[in-house]
Amino acid sequence: MSTFFHKHMRTLSLLSAIISAVIIPLAPVAQAAAPYDANWASLDKRPLPGWFQDAKFGIFIHWGPYSVPAWAKRGTYAESYWNRLGKDAAATAFHKKNYGENFSYMDFAPRFTAELFDAKEWAALFKRAGARYVVPTSKHHDGFALWPSEHASSAYGRPWNAVETGPKRDLLGELAAATRAQGLKFGFYISLHEWFHPLWKDPKARKRFVNEHYIPQFKDVVTRYQPSLIFGDGEWDMPSKDWKSEELLAWLYNESPSKEDVVVNDRWGKETRHRHGGYYTTEYGAGLQDGAHAWEENRGIAYSFGLNRAERIGDYKTSRELVLVLADLVSRGGNLLLNIGPAADGTIPPIMEERLLDIGAWLDVNGEAIYGTRPAGRPCQWTEGKRPKQQYSHYKAKYNLLDTVGQKPKGGNAVKQVFYTQKGSTLYAICAGWPEAQLILRDVDAGDSATVTLLGSPGELSYTRDGAALKIKTPAFGPDDAPCKYAYTFKITNAHIAPEGKTGTPKQNSGIRQDNPPTN
Repeated sequence: MSTFFHKHMRTLSLLSAIISAVIIPLAPVAQAAAPYDANWASLDKRPLPGWFQDAKFGIFIHWGPYSVPAWAKRGTYAESYWNRLGKDAAATAFHKKNYGENFSYMDFAPRFTAELFDAKEWAALFKRAGARYVVPTSKHHDGFALWPSEHASSAYGRPWNAVETGPKRDLLGELAAATRAQGLKFGFYISLHEWFHPLWKDPKARKRFVNEHYIPQFKDVVTRYQPSLIFGDGEWDMPSKDWKSEELLAWLYNESPSKEDVVVNDRWGKETRHRHGGYYTTEYGAGLQDGAHAWEENRGIAYSFGLNRAERIGDYKTSRELVLVLADLVSRGGNLLLNIGPAADGTIPPIMEERLLDIGAWLDVNGEAIYGTRPAGRPCQWTEGKRPKQQYSHYKAKYNLLDTVGQKPKGGNAVKQVFYTQKGSTLYAICAGWPEAQLILRDVDAGDSATVTLLGSPGELSYTRDGAALKIKTPAFGPDDAPCKYAYTFKITNAHIAPEGKTGTPKQNSGIRQDNPPTN
């Protein structure tokens, strides 16, 4: 009995040693493979979570004490109200006239009441608008926090967050919960610097500002709300080393509760835009030329992010232009983050609601050509004529899309007739206007089994192939019969589009496909 026991014990010990020898060396390898190092070379290798490039359309929200005066000179940013006081004559005069000599910007906080704010109502609107992610300001450059940030109040020596003053509610938390309940991704904007933070105003104390205020506050808001996106901003005064951005993003990617899902932009130091980060940003511009790197254009519906009551109807982009901007950006591989500026009482101005709902109605029909797509062989088809040049920049590049779209040349200048997107072997041609009786798509390779349909309209469409051109017979619609407004999407299966003038030889030089093929 004893001999039997000892033999089995020796056998178990031997098995245990073998298992340990196999397993123990593997543990350090698994641990070493996961973390990202605190340097850009390592951080920039992190794959961008796929949801971002599939989402295409998000809602930006600028909301805070600046929403109380809600004023700036037309064409400028109303959220910069505090920073303009004493520097800009018009802003200073407006403030003195309406609020008095002794009324400080910080006195707006108790008036930022949000008494009509309904997070569920907002989130339902964003869902109807066709947005796939929502990005409110957690704090802007004024330092006012929309969550219960003890760092904000202690820094300014008075209540300086939305739970302690004004609404006395966790606005960020309410919006996070409502957004996710609608199935949308939730992220937030955060400013790195603060104009009037005591430590920031003293250049010698900025290291303390980063270590004692910015970094712990960043970690607090991330841990509380676990964002899927972080839009950094206000980085331009210091390099990323001074901001400790590499260390902070390594924490975000390796340890934070958002590490699997989160995407970040490129604003983490004065040298980082369009060089480092998960996706590149452009602001009030035309986006980027192609999809070589993930990017996003962010802008307001008019000229300000924060609500500006001085803006008039002519300052707002029309629904048609916003739809075409979305199609144009997506055709080049980008996303659109479209901003709204709610009022201090928590209502969204009706003109902004209308624009969002119009975009949503268009996406209800045409979303298949937007969500989850990638750039095709080229972003668009031009008409004949001289092609206008477009500048691309990270900040305020001139971009008047309506001057360069249509179905016929304008004054001898070429216009974009069609925006292209691709999903697998399916090509989408989004027409900027109705192409009348026939749509001719140049340099398209369509296989023998290709089908053509119009999104939102039943049945297949007849087409012929003439060399590298695909000639599509369009439906005859009455004024009220079209499936949507502004832009119309033709879906071509088993097809792709090559760079202009570089198409492959079609399997069949000419052919006809009809809904009802003729019989002999």
